Amino acid sequence: MRASQFHLFTLKEAPSDAEVVSQKLMLRAGMIRKVAAGIYSYMPMGLRAIRKVETIVREEMDRAGAMELIMPMVQPAELWDETGRWDKMGDELLRFKDRHERDFALQPTSEEVVTDIARQELKSYRQLPKNFYQIQTKFRDERRPRFGVMRGREFTMKDAYSFDRSEEAAGRSYDLMFAAYKRIFDRLGLEYRAVAADTGAIGGDRSHEFQVIADTGEDAIVYCPDSDYAANIELAEAVSLLARRADPAKALEKTPTPGKATCEDVAALLGVPLATTVKSLVLATDDVDDKGQPAGVTVWLLLVRGDHALNEVKAGKLEGLKAGFRFATEAEILEHFGCKPGYLGPIGLLKPVKVIADRTVAHMADFICGANDADFHFTGVNWGRDLPEPDLVADLRNVIEGDPSPDGCGVLAIQRGIEVGHVFYLGTKYSKAMNATFLDEDGKPKHFEMGCYGIGVTRILGAAIEQNHDARGIIWPRAIAPFEVVICPVGWGKSQAVRDEAQKLYDALLATGVDAILDDRDERPGVMFADWELIGVPHRVTIGDRGLKEGVVEYQGRRDAEAAKLPAGEVLGHVLARLDRA
Repeated sequence: MRASQFHLFTLKEAPSDAEVVSQKLMLRAGMIRKVAAGIYSYMPMGLRAIRKVETIVREEMDRAGAMELIMPMVQPAELWDETGRWDKMGDELLRFKDRHERDFALQPTSEEVVTDIARQELKSYRQLPKNFYQIQTKFRDERRPRFGVMRGREFTMKDAYSFDRSEEAAGRSYDLMFAAYKRIFDRLGLEYRAVAADTGAIGGDRSHEFQVIADTGEDAIVYCPDSDYAANIELAEAVSLLARRADPAKALEKTPTPGKATCEDVAALLGVPLATTVKSLVLATDDVDDKGQPAGVTVWLLLVRGDHALNEVKAGKLEGLKAGFRFATEAEILEHFGCKPGYLGPIGLLKPVKVIADRTVAHMADFICGANDADFHFTGVNWGRDLPEPDLVADLRNVIEGDPSPDGCGVLAIQRGIEVGHVFYLGTKYSKAMNATFLDEDGKPKHFEMGCYGIGVTRILGAAIEQNHDARGIIWPRAIAPFEVVICPVGWGKSQAVRDEAQKLYDALLATGVDAILDDRDERPGVMFADWELIGVPHRVTIGDRGLKEGVVEYQGRRDAEAAKLPAGEVLGHVLARLDRA
């Protein structure tokens, strides 16, 4: 490709509404152009990077035995009604009617359509396992689209769906996809972690996120530097920080704490470590009878150490809270505790509540908690002596840096990440809802065991830039750079020797399969260098009259601090070696 024939349009400044580094640099480098909130045109430079991501994804999916198809972006409501997701998906599902007043949606994902394909096409266990995938446009009507391609409304995604005859076989399909994803992200050249994750709204059991490490990431990734343990903050297991409960050493006292309604304020007032306090959080569940009618409210008291935070995802997995919970109203709190929030605790309740203690709290002794009396807290509180043992002991909190790793191999660290891939084991969630069955070996119908596997193709571009950039612009990993090498001839319009040498190198690179571009725009060196550093091409060769008279040209890698002079006859070999193609 010659630059004079390519659409190359860069900006010195990003638009004022651009928020994050990747969005600013993609706009400045001419890779995307905004059409509407969360909707972008992908310009030729950006599309080249997308196609390279797609190629790697496609090659590894094919290698893993998956088969590509394309499912429609527009999907009928009838299929979504079968799974109940027509209503459950909420406003992110963009719904509309056709001229016949029939309901349709723009797909954010394709579990319903692919399950419909399976129930029509896969009749026997002999046809299993099967894995279908597509690289297709998706649409989610985000309330507040932001961060460019990181959280847009329209985006490109690879989604795959596996169908198996048993849970054991589905586990093997999951492992195949997990391995394929590791190969994909290794080839993309990104620093990433595969972390155990919550299954969220899609449902299912086994789940891993693939997170690109970046300081600007929205997600907190918990990992152990001394082992393979990794999980997102919602799922990371928090072990007890106390090996056992100590014997009581203090008497129970009702202590004045005027105006001190937080654990931090109480600890400061009493001159004690925050870790000696216990925080009370009051939840409620709305009970129903066998006929689905309202049958009262159950109030739950969750106790975590004062310096810890409640993990609502973990709470939502507990028996009694699985069907959904809410924070209790002030009226409900007054009815059960006789006190306003800020001074609540498990001692002296007016009405029974379900008490759940975090693992660490269950091992605490002589702790401090609210006295259910405004401006008072109890000190010297001990389980068994001053209050009954909790109804349940559970992992309720977010982990913090330095916690013991649950695998016993050191302590935990936390870093930020951007989710770019997710693998789920779904089980029969969708096949049962849509009555998708096959005839098993015994001749009886059986529901498919399913898995789903997604990669945000366009999101990878944003994540790669967030991880790889500097003050000059983007620093693409070679595998997904729009071009691998740029040749910058200085004085293109003035020197036949420069043109000849540049063309010779360009032809040689193309002949070896290198994706090179020749900048024949006859621009000043500063303009050329600024453009290509902004765009992030990994390797640059500069050819000028002065250097040629000395028999040398300049080579500079995008991460190199300065250019190196090389004999003109050796530059091809040097570039190929840097590209691992020598």
